[in-house]
Amino acid sequence: MDAIKTVHYNKPKLKGSLRVPGDKSISHRAIMLASIAQGRTVVKGFLDGEDCLRTVEIFKRLGVSIERNGTDVVIDSPGMENWTSPTKELYAGNSGTTARLMLGILSGSKVTSILTGDDSLSKRPMKRVTTPLHSMGAAISGKEGGDFLPLSIVGSTLEGIDYNMPVASAQVKSAILFAGLNAKGETIVRETTVSRDHTERMFEQFGVKLERDGNIVKIQGGQSLTGANVKVPGDISSAAFFMAAAAMIEGSEVQFVDVGLNPTRTGIIEVLQQMGAEVEILEKHGETGEPYGVVKVTHSRLEGTEISGEIIPTLIDELPIIALMATQATGKTIIKDAAELRVKETDRIAAVTDELTKLGAKVEATEDGMIIEGPTALVGGKLQSYGDHRIGMMAAIAALVSDGPIEIKDPSCINISYPDFFDHLSHLVLARNEE
Repeated sequence: MDAIKTVHYNKPKLKGSLRVPGDKSISHRAIMLASIAQGRTVVKGFLDGEDCLRTVEIFKRLGVSIERNGTDVVIDSPGMENWTSPTKELYAGNSGTTARLMLGILSGSKVTSILTGDDSLSKRPMKRVTTPLHSMGAAISGKEGGDFLPLSIVGSTLEGIDYNMPVASAQVKSAILFAGLNAKGETIVRETTVSRDHTERMFEQFGVKLERDGNIVKIQGGQSLTGANVKVPGDISSAAFFMAAAAMIEGSEVQFVDVGLNPTRTGIIEVLQQMGAEVEILEKHGETGEPYGVVKVTHSRLEGTEISGEIIPTLIDELPIIALMATQATGKTIIKDAAELRVKETDRIAAVTDELTKLGAKVEATEDGMIIEGPTALVGGKLQSYGDHRIGMMAAIAALVSDGPIEIKDPSCINISYPDFFDHLSHLVLARNEE
């Protein structure tokens, strides 16, 4: 993909049906648990984006056989106890999920390894994960007391802990639970607010017994995992960009097929309805494992709202596109309690504020969110992606509601989670200019 992409549409509207790529979070965990388990696992609907492929390559280096055929993946693992220490560094690329969850997995393994990432990931904090892991007995060392990649991990005998999470984070929770799989005794994680529960659901799919009581998760160490069949639903965080577009643009109506409906991820649906969008769940499946279904979004007049508190962890990746949607809503939209946005692939609060302001939006950054005044007519302009797939997709969707073309610098970062994004965008737009 070109280093700069120009996107421009003439009075577009979105119509049709779409199956977005597989859920990134679930795809990561499917490969991880299949590699920990002994035997064969078959994964259907895997996201073959850059982040998830980093996870695949890491486990191949640990001696796991992984064969991909498009979105179907077959994993044959000798089991975690039979992994081999890698001869080269384990490279997580830009994937924070890969890095943080691998720290928990590798800490309780029998291998010695060095975990690295790209320049962006190497600036993202790891101490939120390494601190609880150190208290379990993990042997992790590296820059600034283990706060930044690269990190050296010597597999060790771990002890279970009872950990109070300072902030809701599915990555930190998952890292501790993965470590708890191989720790002596019981590991307990207590959250202030329930974060994504993909790890807990998938543990159960692979035969792990755990206890869940509200915001408390308990797991006994020493459990054996066996291979399983895993269906990965469409990623609602990816669908959110087209859901917002359909809600904003007059005459639009889009159906999303087989999209994930995990209640810890459906905050975007709640916010769309709160702002006045017409959202219908037409079908729902997946009584065991991950729920999924068909969702229809139809344009309607949008109103500003306040987004805060317990809903924030359920839509942390969707806040950039919600901010864009708020520029087209009547009144003020306030986003708060979202300080986690400052330590994502980039500082998303600063990035969203800067880029939308370039288009003429009225956006004010706060310490833990944003205040957006609408509705505002957006002009075209040159936008940065910051190498962040969510910012890149937000910039592309902005071209649907801007008066002029939008140039996106480094659009290739969108491949991290949505390689077919621009093809799907063109598929849904009925009236458009040539890009």
